[in-house]
Amino acid sequence: MRRDYLQPAVLTVASVLAGMVGWSGNVLLLPAALVFPILWGHARARYVAAIVSAGYYLAASRGLPQGVASFYASDLWPGLLLWLCASGSFVAVHTVLWTKRPDRRPFRYLLVAALMAVPPMGITGWSHPVTAGGVLFPGWGWPGLVAMTAGLMGLVTRMWPAVAIAFAGLWLWSAAFWTDPKLPEGWQGVDLQMGSSLGRDASIQRHRDLIATLTDRASDGIRNIVLPESALSFWTPTVERLWVRALQSTDISVIAGAAMVDAAGYDNVLVTLSDNGGRVLYRQRVPVPGSMWQPWRSWLGTRGGARAHFFANPVATVGDRQVAPLICYEQFVVWPVLQSMLHDPDLIIAVGNGWWTKGTSIVAIQRASAVAWAKLFAKPLVISFNT
Repeated sequence: MRRDYLQPAVLTVASVLAGMVGWSGNVLLLPAALVFPILWGHARARYVAAIVSAGYYLAASRGLPQGVASFYASDLWPGLLLWLCASGSFVAVHTVLWTKRPDRRPFRYLLVAALMAVPPMGITGWSHPVTAGGVLFPGWGWPGLVAMTAGLMGLVTRMWPAVAIAFAGLWLWSAAFWTDPKLPEGWQGVDLQMGSSLGRDASIQRHRDLIATLTDRASDGIRNIVLPESALSFWTPTVERLWVRALQSTDISVIAGAAMVDAAGYDNVLVTLSDNGGRVLYRQRVPVPGSMWQPWRSWLGTRGGARAHFFANPVATVGDRQVAPLICYEQFVVWPVLQSMLHDPDLIIAVGNGWWTKGTSIVAIQRASAVAWAKLFAKPLVISFNT
C-alpha cells in the first residue's frame, strides 16, 4: 500500500523538476523536459498521469501568475486563475490519451504530441518537449524533428533507458560544441529597456526618441533593423510619415511592432519602413489567449480584442529575403514556427514586449525557444525585446 502512494509522489516531484529545469530559460537545459514523457509512461493509473502532467506544465509556466499580476497591476489571483485554466487542455489531453497498455502507449503519445502542437489544443501548448530537438539535432531540420518525435515515442516504452542514454549522448555532444544561431549579414536586432511605456506612450517625442536610438545603434553595413513588439504603438498615417521622413537619404529598413486598431478590434502586427514608405509586414497568428485574443466577444455579440490569424502569413518578404516572424506568445507554442518552416524562409525574426515579465524567466524562455528552433532548422535569427 505504501508503494502505491510513494510512486505517484515520486513521479510528481520529478515532473515538477523537469518543468522547472527544462524551462528555466537556458537553451541547453531544454532536454531536461524529456524526463516528462518517461514519467507519463510510468504512471500506473490515469489520475497519476493527470497529476504528473499538471506538475510538469505548472512548473514550466510558473512565471505566468506573477507576470499577469504585473501586466494588470493587480494581485496574484487573476494570474493564478489563468495559470490553472491554461493547464486544462494540456492535462486533459495527457489524461484522456494515457493508457495502461504498453503496446499502445507510443502511438497515444504521438497523438498527444501532435494535438499539443497544432490548434486548437496547441494554442496553449507551451513547454512542448519536442522543442528540445534544436539542442539534440541542431541543423537536422525536418529529419531532426522526425527523429525527435520518434525519440519521444520511445521514451514511453520499456526501451526508454536506451533512448534516454542516446539522447544524453547527443545532449553532451551538442553542449560541448554549441554555438548560438548566427545573425544574418546586414541585420541588427535592438533590445530596449523602456518598461511598460513602450506601446502605451504614442507621443511624437517617443517616436523621435526611438529614431534617435535606432540612429545611434545602426552601424556600417546594417540594412535592416528590428525593433520590439509594440515599438510604434498605433500604426497610423501620421506615424508612417514621421518615420519615412526620418529614413530619407538612408538605405535602412526598419521592422517594428505596432497595433492596427479598428471598430471591431485590432491586429498585432509587424510593419516595415524605409524611405520608400511603410507597409504591414505580418499579422500575429497567435495572440495571447485571454488577455489579447478573446473569441468569446464575438460569441456574445461584442467587439474588441486582438484578431488571430492562425494559418495566415507564415512568411513575409523583406527585400530579397523570406523571413519567418514570431511575435511574443508565438515563441512559446509549436505551430507558428513549424508552419513557417514549411516555406523554408531565409531567417527567423523573434520580437516581444516583455516588460511585464520582470522577476520571471518568461523572456529567457522565449529566447531559448526561438534559439532552439533556429538551431534545428539552421536558420539565422534576429531577436528584439523590450524589458
